[in-house]
Amino acid sequence: MDGVAVVRVLSWEFRVEALSRVEDGEALASVARRMGFNKETLRDWVAEYGYRFRSGRHGGGARPRVEFADGWQTRPVVHTGHGRRLDIYHRTLIEVYRAQGKTHAQIAGLVGCSASTITREINKHRTAGGHYFARRAQVGADRLKRRPKMAKLEQNTHLRRVVVECLNKHFSPGQVVLHLRRHYLDREDMRVSHETIYQALYVQGRGSLREEIRREKALRTGRTTRIPRSRLTTGRTRSWVEGCHISTRPAEAADRAVPGHWEGDLVLGAKNQSAIITLVERASRFTLIRRLPADHLTGTVTAELVAMMSSLPQALRKSLTWDQGDELARHRDFTIATNMAVYFCDPHSPWQRGTNENTNGLIREFFPKGINFRTVFDADIHTAQDLLNIRPRATLDGMTPAEKLDQLITSALTT
Repeated sequence: MDGVAVVRVLSWEFRVEALSRVEDGEALASVARRMGFNKETLRDWVAEYGYRFRSGRHGGGARPRVEFADGWQTRPVVHTGHGRRLDIYHRTLIEVYRAQGKTHAQIAGLVGCSASTITREINKHRTAGGHYFARRAQVGADRLKRRPKMAKLEQNTHLRRVVVECLNKHFSPGQVVLHLRRHYLDREDMRVSHETIYQALYVQGRGSLREEIRREKALRTGRTTRIPRSRLTTGRTRSWVEGCHISTRPAEAADRAVPGHWEGDLVLGAKNQSAIITLVERASRFTLIRRLPADHLTGTVTAELVAMMSSLPQALRKSLTWDQGDELARHRDFTIATNMAVYFCDPHSPWQRGTNENTNGLIREFFPKGINFRTVFDADIHTAQDLLNIRPRATLDGMTPAEKLDQLITSALTT
């Protein structure tokens, strides 16, 4: 039409077909000629997707040459795994293969990464209409990589206020996360990880939440710093642990399928001069507590453990898991007396007997830190023990540890 400029746009269908032909090794000039486009226009568009052709080296049906760090080489169609972050080339493949209707698993196999990587990439960078464009995704990824980034609790004042309120109610960071998930179910902006909260409490310049906590200790543990595992002391060689590592503990103890497997520890009093023994049965969470009359040396602890276990039926005496403290260095005497195997956790790994660690925290509600257990009556110890064993537990579907233990014993006797 006279006086009207006609502009031909590279449509989505054209881009998919053109890039597919280039991927199959067809010469750029041939692709342009077949599809009715200027070769230079097509070259400029393909270059946006990461291709860098050498002059005179891409004709004759050869594969396009792509510039890598180690020189010019042919980019293969199917990858075995790039081992790096996605770049513009990989995102272009995702765009093309997704337009061809391939599944995330199929795209992952062609790009050379896991299906979860493809899923996260598409979910993170797709448009409101559900489309995925490589250049848009690359721009977004580059923006996310910029440093330094403002902490999330600095950006979202409402989220910060809720986190501070929860911490002032003595919530742990993990419990704050659960609170946010439950009460802000459809609010993605009200999501934060427990690690982010720890960073804001411990690391200067990452939020300084401690300034807004209405108590001296920001966390129930009272810690003001975090010690990396790499700086934890390795300790001396503990010969009594040899042959009794937790990795050798039977599987039935790990999955809590059978009663009779216990976790134990000492809860120390003021200046570490007094202590109580705490034992928790893994399947039922049933708790036993005993006050040590004098010291907490290995002979005293072993004798008291034997007394505690001897009162139980053999069906409830299968194993005991302890930390590597020397108070149980004479564990072989305990095993001979009770026919119970003893297993020791890894150093600095309290989660390997997490049931006992959690119970010790509950016991501290009755006997706070700094108490002298020598001044505590045995009747008070028994009262705390009974109260723990009659509490309904969510992990036991509302049953109490005492009820669960009775159920397990009855089931064991009838089978």
